[in-house]
Amino acid sequence: MMRVAVAGGGIGGLALAAGLRRRGFEVAVYERDRDVRATGGYHITLDDRAQSALRELVEPPIMRRLLASGSALRLRERDACWDRSGRLLGHGPDLSGSASIDVDRITLRALLAEAVGDDLRLGQQVSGVERDEQGAPRLLFADREPVTADLVVGAEGTHSIIARHLAGGPTSEPAGIIGYSGRTTVSALSAGERRRLGPRSGIVIAPRGAALYIGFLDPVGNAALDAPELRASVTVEPTYIWGAMFVESPATDALRELRHDRLRDALVHRFRTLGWAEHTLEILVRAEASSVAAFRFNAASTRAADLAPWPASRITALGDAVHATPPTAGMGAGTAIRDAADLLGHLTAAATGASTVPAAVHRFEAGMRERGGETLTAAMRTVRLIRATDTTIGAAATTAITPVLAALTRLRR
Repeated sequence: MMRVAVAGGGIGGLALAAGLRRRGFEVAVYERDRDVRATGGYHITLDDRAQSALRELVEPPIMRRLLASGSALRLRERDACWDRSGRLLGHGPDLSGSASIDVDRITLRALLAEAVGDDLRLGQQVSGVERDEQGAPRLLFADREPVTADLVVGAEGTHSIIARHLAGGPTSEPAGIIGYSGRTTVSALSAGERRRLGPRSGIVIAPRGAALYIGFLDPVGNAALDAPELRASVTVEPTYIWGAMFVESPATDALRELRHDRLRDALVHRFRTLGWAEHTLEILVRAEASSVAAFRFNAASTRAADLAPWPASRITALGDAVHATPPTAGMGAGTAIRDAADLLGHLTAAATGASTVPAAVHRFEAGMRERGGETLTAAMRTVRLIRATDTTIGAAATTAITPVLAALTRLRR
């Protein structure tokens, strides 16, 4: 029986392990966290491709619980774009035919951990990887004996030790944006802001490298599967999951040292100094202080040929370990899940003798490069737009064009 050791119990690593366990492989996931719910309380978008991959990886009961805990995009209004004064600039596409869902990151990770069961080893810090005397890959740990396997998979995210070992250096770099995120219940907002924002997601891109994404999440009223008895969502009422974004600078980087209410207040102050209307900041002012956090956007190359730049072997990596993706496309976790399903398929063929493990890994990595490049290209469009507004020309163009777009939108209405 093939033995697979997975470093990292995030979304991609757990999804892979769930699939391997379901197919009868011997698998173990080593995760430094001691609690799978000790993760960001934000949300993940899963499109139809990601959901199809998940169906290959988890048993139907887990999938049903996920859908019962997810917020269906088809049940919300079209996305919106506003300016920093709160004026509507336009709408996104019609979502009535969308199969995509939004789900709490905590909920998804907990359900995947349940699917992995006792093959998940919490509180295990991977410190490196090497090969034993017979050439088999071996995971190293900070405080336990090494583990030898037929295949080692790095799924520890952006700063993956496994991927760094394979690439001989970092696989991503700072994208030039610092993100700050939090949660605000709809009921905490004034009636005016509830009407303006509505049951939809949206974005504000303003001059001087400042942007605000507002994601609407309602796993109860907008449940993808109407089965309340199966619901496991952390979010239990209509909530906006927001992400503020600033071009990286000494000032914005310093905000990363702050936490909770101090960070929230500093964000509000910075938006005010950039001329944002007071009512547009209500969503930050009334956020749950404990939910507010900061993080740097990292990104791998958008060129598929640059991803996984190593010869295929019995050590590989997936997800953000290879194609670290800013959250600006909402596709990072979904792509990691697709990576997991693709690797599972190739390993299943290898287990039957149809190919060797390195050959299976070679085919998997070829597909992963294409998926990762596609996702990164989509995510970096928004990153580059935000960065462009921080130039003199970009700021002037943004200031000049938004009133025109607002006027055109009013005429169309």
